[in-house]
Amino acid sequence: MVTLPEFILLHAKSLPEGGVLSPKEFLHMGSRAAVDQAFSRLTKEGKLLRVARGKYVMPVSSRFGTRAPAPEKVVQALAAQHGEVVSPHGANAANALGLTQQVPIREVYLTSGRTHHLKLGRSEVMVKHAPRWMLALGPGPAGSAVRALAWMGPSHVSESLSTLHRTLPPAEWQALTAARAALPSWMARAIGEETLRG
Repeated sequence: MVTLPEFILLHAKSLPEGGVLSPKEFLHMGSRAAVDQAFSRLTKEGKLLRVARGKYVMPVSSRFGTRAPAPEKVVQALAAQHGEVVSPHGANAANALGLTQQVPIREVYLTSGRTHHLKLGRSEVMVKHAPRWMLALGPGPAGSAVRALAWMGPSHVSESLSTLHRTLPPAEWQALTAARAALPSWMARAIGEETLRG
């Protein structure tokens, strides 16, 4: 007979890296108190990591010891669980698109859901609520461009857009210009002006 903690661990091992477990998934196996106690014990033994209230992940074992799963994998797993959209923060997007040399110190993601903090080993990850327009174009280059522009702000929008016009694939630039109506007016105007410059 498999014990409740063993059953929880077996399930945890079947998930990909960053897969999130919740005590609620195991209420058919025992009382709420018994399930909570099993999770608490597994966390104390280092077999599970508590990343947020009622959310646990399995540490990743390698030849260098154990580590927390990659933050983006945990963030994506949580987003999938709640049916939310998640994307890297505008600072990351601006860096990836070559608009800034600044490398963000903290890991921040934007979500269509509510803001929350995750604890992954020694690092903390912030998942911050963002307005719908910031996530509308999805995770691709055009969506990254919108988040990068929002982070760069109105004072840097013109030079940022001339760089993006040169570096984005034509289809992505098209997607960005087509989405103007959904964007803040300062951004929509600047995209229109850059398009006219050709």
